Amino acid sequence: MGDRLLNGKRILLGITGGVAVYKAAALASRLTQAGALVDVVMTEAATRFVAPLTFEAVTRRRVYTDMFFLPSTSQPGADSGELQIPHISLAKAADLLIIAPATANTLAKLAHGLADNLLSALALACPAPVLIAPAMESHMWSHPATQANVAMLIERGATVVGPVSGHLASGAQGPGRMSEPEEIMESARLLLARAGDWRGRRVVVTAGGTREAIDPVRFISNRSSGKMGYALATAARDRGACVTLISAATTLPDPLGVETIHVESAEQMCQAVLSACTDADVLAMAAAVADYCPLTAAEHKIKKHDERLVLELRRTPDILMEVARLRTSSGSPRLVVGFAAETQDLLDQARAKLERKRLDLIVANDVGAPGSGFGVDTNQVTLLWADGTVEALPCLPKTEVAHIIWERVARLL
Repeated sequence: MGDRLLNGKRILLGITGGVAVYKAAALASRLTQAGALVDVVMTEAATRFVAPLTFEAVTRRRVYTDMFFLPSTSQPGADSGELQIPHISLAKAADLLIIAPATANTLAKLAHGLADNLLSALALACPAPVLIAPAMESHMWSHPATQANVAMLIERGATVVGPVSGHLASGAQGPGRMSEPEEIMESARLLLARAGDWRGRRVVVTAGGTREAIDPVRFISNRSSGKMGYALATAARDRGACVTLISAATTLPDPLGVETIHVESAEQMCQAVLSACTDADVLAMAAAVADYCPLTAAEHKIKKHDERLVLELRRTPDILMEVARLRTSSGSPRLVVGFAAETQDLLDQARAKLERKRLDLIVANDVGAPGSGFGVDTNQVTLLWADGTVEALPCLPKTEVAHIIWERVARLL
């Protein structure tokens, strides 16, 4: 299954001469696996490090190296009977131009509008967004000329990702390593999302399982991994929304291009949600919030003395009920999506929660079923609407479930 945002997109991948070219091969492969049509343009120096055949093998498309090569009418963007000029036809067909790695020499050419090879000429002719991933020796990167060139490119609208610090080809340690393919792909998604159907929308998503302190080293929590909430936040970002992710404990990295607010307890999450929802279009409450917390948390670590330890618990804030009151007074958020993670009587429990908390849509899943629920990458859910409509989905990757949820929410919006 391809990536919904990258699938079918035409990506121009410009590659310049540097040791990091090997990472560009991995990037080209991953973009292709995501469903993108990747046209690789290499400078002569780049071909000294990796042969064009490598990129033709991973993209299953020809690689362009010659400024003066005149292809047939099968060139991307060609109209029947027209002679296509590579730097014009490729540029016109592109949804995104990525230059990775970008050497100091190429950065200087781009900044000053030189067009002495196919890649630099193509960059001048390309109206699509431009993503640049520099890679070079630390002193070259920190040189005032390079920094001025990068600043000029950013001012003109280019997006620059990296470089990062680490071991360099010279044997030294420092800034200059090209960002990893995963980070470059996330930046590409962020740029492509600007044209999404949800641009201008504000979305709030909660994720993870809250932790309620017993003492400074112990807490009450649950098995939530946060994967469903993070998938929802990323999918909304990919549709062009402005996303705030309120995350309880999880090991997942913060999604690029998403405002992530980290909280620990149910009380902290409640405060963060109410603050973020004041002008939101949608709240998706995917977090597993503790229903109870210790009445008081011990100031110091509780020592092991007796055979039994009795904890007195109290109810935590009911965040969705607080949100319902907020909607009554302010009208925001416009729509609220709840989640019901159950182990029995799934649909009855979900319907009751849908009505009690005045939700527009609830996502019910049996967390005891194989391949569904906490800690796995798939989910099998049933969607229930306030009007009584029910839609059962098969077991799908959580990323796909997230996109389906937003498609259904879009109809309500």
